[in-house]
Amino acid sequence: MKRVLFSLFLTVSLLTGATAAREIAGVEMPDSRKAGNSDLLFNGGGRRTKFGMTVYVGALYLSSRSNDPRAILAADEPMAIQLRITSGMVTSEKMESATREGFENSLNGETAPLRQSIEDFIGVFREKIEKGDVYAFVYSPGKGTEVFKNGKVSKVIEKLDFKKALFGIWLCERPAQESLKREMLGL
Repeated sequence: MKRVLFSLFLTVSLLTGATAAREIAGVEMPDSRKAGNSDLLFNGGGRRTKFGMTVYVGALYLSSRSNDPRAILAADEPMAIQLRITSGMVTSEKMESATREGFENSLNGETAPLRQSIEDFIGVFREKIEKGDVYAFVYSPGKGTEVFKNGKVSKVIEKLDFKKALFGIWLCERPAQESLKREMLGL
């Protein structure tokens, strides 16, 4: 009887585990995540490449699936972006530079109103970045954007405008990478 129960438990565990994550470029990303008390669904995800090499895998999580980037950016509702660093070539300096460029593109060069929030956010990349690090940017209305590194909150940045600018790095008209934008939108 114990063998039968153990076999049943093992089978259920394996089946449940198989549906608990999505594989993107060999990296498992969760099917869902939390933003405060809200459950978020995997909307889409893909690879960020540089010189033909995958530098990170990114995924977008929403309350309900959407492929409309303008609506996602404008929404004052729970959402998250998760990044997993896949290359040892990613350094703090490179991530800081790419993030600054991303904010410039997202805000069409009008970064001055959010300068302090951007600096606060970029501070999280000043700590050494290693292959396998996981960053999550989780927005909750009324609270702001929680910035996590490897599951620990590093910062909380208030303002809906900051969330729009941050998520715009991947979803604006001039995103970090067009193919990653399409994949995050589930297209």
